[in-house]
Amino acid sequence: MADAVNVLVTGGTGQVGLALQRLDWPAGVVISAPQRADLDLSDPASIAATFERTPFKAVINAAAYTAVDKAENDREAAFAVNATAPGLLAAAAVKAKAVMLHVSTDYVFDGTKPEPYVEVDPTRPLNVYGASKLAGEQAVLSACPRALILRTSWVLSADRANFLKTMLRLAADRTELGVVQDQIGCPTSAADIAEVLGTLTQRLLTDGKAPTGIYNFVNAGETSWAGLAGEIMSLSEARGGPGATVRGIATADFPTPARRPANSRLATEKITRDFAIQPRPWRVAVAEIVDLLTITGAIA
Repeated sequence: MADAVNVLVTGGTGQVGLALQRLDWPAGVVISAPQRADLDLSDPASIAATFERTPFKAVINAAAYTAVDKAENDREAAFAVNATAPGLLAAAAVKAKAVMLHVSTDYVFDGTKPEPYVEVDPTRPLNVYGASKLAGEQAVLSACPRALILRTSWVLSADRANFLKTMLRLAADRTELGVVQDQIGCPTSAADIAEVLGTLTQRLLTDGKAPTGIYNFVNAGETSWAGLAGEIMSLSEARGGPGATVRGIATADFPTPARRPANSRLATEKITRDFAIQPRPWRVAVAEIVDLLTITGAIA
């Protein structure tokens, strides 16, 4: 019998981490998604002990401090999780001769580019969260030059807190929702991100010459937050769930502690060229999530 292929998934209770655990992995792949009590990413000794217990052949770091507004006054914690910990994990992966994949974000950009961002565009985060994620990318690539960084944006799923679930919750109590219309991006399914990470992991494990570095992945197409909210309302109402009228508002009318990029669109031509990964339309992905919430009774 072939040896098991042990894969360490961090951030196992998050949207992407949960989706990775549900993924239909090939036979022989064993996913480990330890809780914080078992793996403290801020403690090098805890990381070392985890790798001593299990001979991991791949590490997928989906752990992140994602409270964007809170991070403005919690810089130390954001950098500990988003920058220091990924670097420690990458160093441990190198020592274990494991492949390293790290999930990052569109917030490394300032959103002033008129077109979708490509991987080599200059980075300029507008907020602490984005700065901490950029520092994480740099720490990972410094420790493990052949790591693969996957940037994504506007992550949605039937799990945890996210924009889609927030809109449905608010629509249950309100007839009108004011939603920002001058920020555009690419809504992306956590399940699709997990599927891509699975594909990339298998490629890196089986091909020592596989390309690495920074890649973008988002669902195809673009919209504003208001446009996304309108689509969610239409899908929900069609399934007997809550609905509300969406009123587009300006970013200036909804001030937040952290500045956000006006353009969060990410170009995906590179990942299609190098890995033959073709993102599906965001509307299809969002409909699938709303369907799942309907089936589970989360919207009714």
